[in-house]
Amino acid sequence: MTDLDASVESMEQLAVAWRAMVLDRDAGADVRDLPGIAVRWADCGFAFWNCVTLTEVGADARLAERRLGEAADIMRAKRRPGFLWVFEDLLDAEARASLDEAAGRAGLTYAFPGTGMAGDLFPLPEPAHPELDFVRVSEEEHLLAYADLNSRAYGFPLEAGRDGLAGSSLWRSGVHAYLGLRQGEPVTCAATVEAAGRLFVVLVATDPQWERRGYGEAVTRKALYEGARATGLTRATLHATAAGAPVYPRIGFTPNSAMRFYGLQA
Repeated sequence: MTDLDASVESMEQLAVAWRAMVLDRDAGADVRDLPGIAVRWADCGFAFWNCVTLTEVGADARLAERRLGEAADIMRAKRRPGFLWVFEDLLDAEARASLDEAAGRAGLTYAFPGTGMAGDLFPLPEPAHPELDFVRVSEEEHLLAYADLNSRAYGFPLEAGRDGLAGSSLWRSGVHAYLGLRQGEPVTCAATVEAAGRLFVVLVATDPQWERRGYGEAVTRKALYEGARATGLTRATLHATAAGAPVYPRIGFTPNSAMRFYGLQA
């Protein structure tokens, strides 16, 4: 697989996995595949479920600027804020170099970076951590704990995370979601979900007061291990934040496309 192929895979995995996530949150969610843009927008309080992404391969600067404007128009029409995800390697060199300036002209502002990653990981050994017990998310109490961990990790209000996950049947059955418990208290979480023949890692988070203890890596390994046992899949993909990016190569992931997240200008 070439670097470009891996970047296309990363973008396509977002489109597939996020379709399920936003439709789980709202059966009437805006899920559309437009020319050059995939819309996956639940219009809920959890901003990660409000997503648009650029999908064309090799877009030049002129086309990229056009798509940025179209994406911004879609975002302005929504009630809740969200993000435009841009996979840099899908753009040509000129478009990448002028991306932030073009985004600014479209009314978008740079929010934070990310990195697409993928790997043929399995078999993995059964995960363990001396300070953690793992429990699969199967009850509403677990789901709310999972939501709260994500809110704390990403700086969202607690009600935002709960708006994204509370009451979900998908997350209690179709997603292989796990909490890591320290002395009975949830401190970390990770999940995998089947997406077009891969395991897609989603919403890894650790309570900020318990970072740098290997908790995030351990619970991610658990979600991958159990997802692989249940599905038989051997390839996995994810999108890492800057904080999580150093962890995943230790599990076997290889970075592909750098990513930029944009929100609407205030």
